Amino acid sequence: MILANRVAIVTGAGSGIGRAGASIMAREGAHVVVADVDFMNADETVREIVAAGGSAESLVLDVTDDRALEDGISAIANRHGRIDILHNHAGAQVAGDLEQVAIEGFDKSWALNVRAHFMAARLVMPLMTRAGKGVILNTSSSSGVLYDREMIAYTTTKHAVIAMTRQMAGDYAKFGVRVNALCPGWVDTPFNEPFIAQMGGRDAIESYIAEKVPLGRWADVSEIAEPILFLVSDRSSYMTGQILVVDGGETVV
Repeated sequence: MILANRVAIVTGAGSGIGRAGASIMAREGAHVVVADVDFMNADETVREIVAAGGSAESLVLDVTDDRALEDGISAIANRHGRIDILHNHAGAQVAGDLEQVAIEGFDKSWALNVRAHFMAARLVMPLMTRAGKGVILNTSSSSGVLYDREMIAYTTTKHAVIAMTRQMAGDYAKFGVRVNALCPGWVDTPFNEPFIAQMGGRDAIESYIAEKVPLGRWADVSEIAEPILFLVSDRSSYMTGQILVVDGGETVV
């Protein structure tokens, strides 16, 4: 197992891509800390991992709450003595163009999609630099590398995640810490509900994907889990500061 004896924290791991990433890390031997704001979702992910023979525990918190995040990460570090992997995945999709988006929605997007990633990385970095190794994976989006119509809050924050990832990677490579970003495209999870509503419903989004994505379909979460495993494992040991786009070809057209 390629992640044997490693401790991984995955935020937003209660559902969707976060759950799939947490599960594949556990399958490969990591002890996974399932961080999520929803107790029931976090517990379900843990139960699924344990039922499959893996090791996991839940960490229920709002990652935009600095004190809760600091206390939670400190508790994990004290209990296990190490944090080898941090996957910053928790995020929000807020619809609207410059004039339509609610200001509080823009602020929420920034707090969750960017600032919480920054804070979690800031809190685990001292442990990783002392260990002389570690991996941080930040979830951006295909919206971080292209225009996404009438989604200014989401697109702005996902572009910012890429810039932050590159900055972290450049600053901390000398300490043996790798930092990369994952940019998923259209993945069929409830996360897309705001955009589906904005597009006019399920039929409209299906037509949009068929037209705009060269592979002509959504991704399944399992197709994103494998790239996650690659990026957090030694299989990508010479990669840092890189952006892996997994979008069915949408960004090439």
